[in-house]
Amino acid sequence: MFEFHITAKNNRSRTGTFTTPHGGLITPVFAPVGTQATVKTLTPEHLKEIRASLVLSNTYHLYLRPGDELVRDMGGLHKFMQWPNPMLTDSGGFQVFSLSNTRKIDDDGVTFKSHIDGSTHRFTPEKSIAIQENLGADIIMAFDECSDPNDLAYSKIAMDRTHRWAERSLKTKTRPDQALFGIVQGGVNPDLRAESAQFISSLDTPGIAIGGLSVGETKDEMHNTLDVVLPLLPENKPRYLMGVGTPEDIINGVLRGVDIFDCVLPTRLARHHSAFTPEGRLNMMNATFARDERPIDETCDCYACRTFTRAYIRHLIVAKELLAGTLLSIHNLRALIRLMESIRVYIADGSFESRVPGLLNQWANNAKRAVSG
Repeated sequence: MFEFHITAKNNRSRTGTFTTPHGGLITPVFAPVGTQATVKTLTPEHLKEIRASLVLSNTYHLYLRPGDELVRDMGGLHKFMQWPNPMLTDSGGFQVFSLSNTRKIDDDGVTFKSHIDGSTHRFTPEKSIAIQENLGADIIMAFDECSDPNDLAYSKIAMDRTHRWAERSLKTKTRPDQALFGIVQGGVNPDLRAESAQFISSLDTPGIAIGGLSVGETKDEMHNTLDVVLPLLPENKPRYLMGVGTPEDIINGVLRGVDIFDCVLPTRLARHHSAFTPEGRLNMMNATFARDERPIDETCDCYACRTFTRAYIRHLIVAKELLAGTLLSIHNLRALIRLMESIRVYIADGSFESRVPGLLNQWANNAKRAVSG
């Protein structure tokens, strides 16, 4: 039911296909984040138009509201949110461990208080898998513990616990139509990361995720960690870099052999009036755009760029119209999906590695500065 085939390689970067019960994915692939069974401000039709192929939803949030059993009774996530294509759910571990002031961790699981109403709940590996089976995504995650990357002693404890929880997650899983990925942890310590990569690989899950990055470490530490982990993972399994998806991180991740990415950045920037463009990141609220008749990006094929001017989008922002967030989200997500489409072409024709410096220079401008006009 789940098959991964590499169709082309350019050194460590690769492109391929991953089949799921709800269709195939062409990798490397970027997944928009639909935390609460919706990508903020967008409909499923918007997602189809920008050629999104994979959507991520959040186990913790959907467990609390509306409840995983309700989603199950409504036919599962695909039917509930009317998304017919592949879906992925995380384990809820990162969100639970983010509640640092209201959760207690032990070897069996985590007790925590809801951020919504303060009620007390408990997640174990068995509970996380049961929730994800009710939600019904194609790709699900083993329950894991994300730790402070710079706390070596605790990173060891969290890694060992993650390994035991991965075994329990595998043991409790019952649905054959869901691919369970194990998760590599270990902070930024190369020895721990190597140990974790080898252990998770030994479980022979259909794919492997890399967690605990983009949580406060430097870019060099992230890249060094990927350089340790990725060569130790099986070639014939998709690799998912969890919660990492800035343009520069996508380029650097693909360069090292990552296949799947997700990130809230495109829609979060849209809600803060920012847009990706070849000339740098634009602050669309800037007064210099008040009479600008150009689209956000003249090279972009998205609905927002085909239809509206910068002046109109700035007007929507100033008038506090919700359409502004929708149009900017469409554009920002399409920008990253277009980047991924280009990367796949470059891998296939063997030019990706040589193009990386130019791609990084272009997208670094988006990261470091907001162009006003």
